[in-house]
Amino acid sequence: MFRIVDKRELNSAVTLLEIEAPFVAKKAQAGQFIIFRVDGYSERVPLTIADYNREKGTVTIIFQKVGFSTNLLSTKEIGDSISDFVGPLGIATNYEGMKKVAVVGGGVGCAIAYPQAKALHALGAEVDVIAGFRNKDIVILEDEMKACSTNYYLMTDDGTMGEKGFVTNKLNSLIEAGNKYDAVIAIGPIPMMKFVSLTTKPFGIKTIVSLNPIMIDGTGMCGCCRVTVDGEIRFACVDGPDFDGHLVDFDELINRNSVYKAREAEISKDHVCRMDKLAQELMH
Repeated sequence: MFRIVDKRELNSAVTLLEIEAPFVAKKAQAGQFIIFRVDGYSERVPLTIADYNREKGTVTIIFQKVGFSTNLLSTKEIGDSISDFVGPLGIATNYEGMKKVAVVGGGVGCAIAYPQAKALHALGAEVDVIAGFRNKDIVILEDEMKACSTNYYLMTDDGTMGEKGFVTNKLNSLIEAGNKYDAVIAIGPIPMMKFVSLTTKPFGIKTIVSLNPIMIDGTGMCGCCRVTVDGEIRFACVDGPDFDGHLVDFDELINRNSVYKAREAEISKDHVCRMDKLAQELMH
């Protein structure tokens, strides 16, 4: 069992949990992920590592309450435990040769962009962070992002905080202003990563995206997390989650990720676990 040592509600839909997992914390690096299960009957859900503390033996995850399992996880409090917390999984981000980088986060994707910016800052790189949200009510990690960036740009779709516009607008203006980025790291909704990649491609700027396809086992065996990169099949759990944004088939990824949306909405509304139902029947 893995004990929750801290909990924060970053906004009405996004929760931060710090979880006691010393073996995961010992090896964790930026760009990697974990797979959790709330209890023995739960589904396996992947989440990118938002932070870690090797001395305390803890790993921080930040998640949006969008489905049955993440809503169930959000009900856990400090002192509670969850059943499984497996990791670190995936390949850590390679920062070789990155001296000036733009880190672009969209919405809850900023929780994943944060450890990237933090790692680059620790390596002495110049880091421009562009964080995008729909409005001021869902802004997260502003202070943390500012602390590990050379320049921090906050964008909101409606202009209620920071600058009005999309992250791609700001990124394009920074590039056209003469910023010579060694790389752009984009993390967020798939359409956002797609358009960031389209923005950087004409300038020939290396662009890394962190992909979040459907995933089950996290070891490359189930094949659910397959993505097409440069015309070839790759598995996000063992080949990623980082990929070259200029080579990813984003349209295919969008279609695959939407397959179970209707079913998940149905389950969240009236889910009854068949194992629990069977146990109750056996007891009677």
